[in-house]
Amino acid sequence: MTASFTMILMLVGIQAFGQTEAKKAIVPPVTPSEGNVWKLTFVDEFEGTVIDPNLWTVRHHNRTPRKNNFWHRECAVLDGDGLLRVITRTSTERQGWHDTACIETQKTFTQRFGYFEIRAEMQSQPGFWSAFWAMPAPPGNISSTRFGAMDGAELDIFEKNTLDDDVQHALHWDGYGQDHKSAGHRASVPGVMEGFHTFGLLWTPDEYVFYVDGKETWRTRAGGVAQVPVYLKISSEIGDWGGDITQAELPDEFRVDYVRVWQLYTEDGQVAYTPKPFVEPESAD
Repeated sequence: MTASFTMILMLVGIQAFGQTEAKKAIVPPVTPSEGNVWKLTFVDEFEGTVIDPNLWTVRHHNRTPRKNNFWHRECAVLDGDGLLRVITRTSTERQGWHDTACIETQKTFTQRFGYFEIRAEMQSQPGFWSAFWAMPAPPGNISSTRFGAMDGAELDIFEKNTLDDDVQHALHWDGYGQDHKSAGHRASVPGVMEGFHTFGLLWTPDEYVFYVDGKETWRTRAGGVAQVPVYLKISSEIGDWGGDITQAELPDEFRVDYVRVWQLYTEDGQVAYTPKPFVEPESAD
């Protein structure tokens, strides 16, 4: 066998291995139930230089009730190398203010149940937190208090408000006033501040299961599992929960490699999950 032919075989083998690894990567870390299959329903690899308006809306407004925090369109940008940059900076327009960013799919994509995943690299400075979260879409209503979380909940797939190994998962329901309720869990993930990591949520009619780097970190059905669609949000927020912003060296950013969403389908192409009827909390099991 000639050296050149051997080299060709090696290159072909390397290419095939790379393709296999790529295919392995684009599946949830959850084995589908028998007779069902995961299918991608939403994906953005953030290629190019412009955020895709067919997938995302870039918010641009005062982030009430966060004090002196503006979601600015200039702070959500693509770097041209496959990454979304979510920037936090000192405002050049409002004295004493800071700008951050938020993009969302409220007008472009909603889904009920499935697996939701982001791959991201955390910020390095205090005073703000990064997040991948979901909000209820119609007929869901986050302000409703009749059915607990079943008719609408905020799903915080991850929040990163500290510069240590902790990752926050959380649920919020029954509005944000006096009836507000929540549940959460702080997972310790050694090395989460170094490089990129995946954060995921498996949402079924019966429970939520949260993941970091493909490993389960929290399982819950707190509030009664939401049975309505949600839309997605990627954001940074400024506030005391994130530390003292005056101690930050700005600008800083967290970066996103991709967002992927899967739905579970039966062999005949039907969504495998069946939503449950709303039940008032006092009548729930």
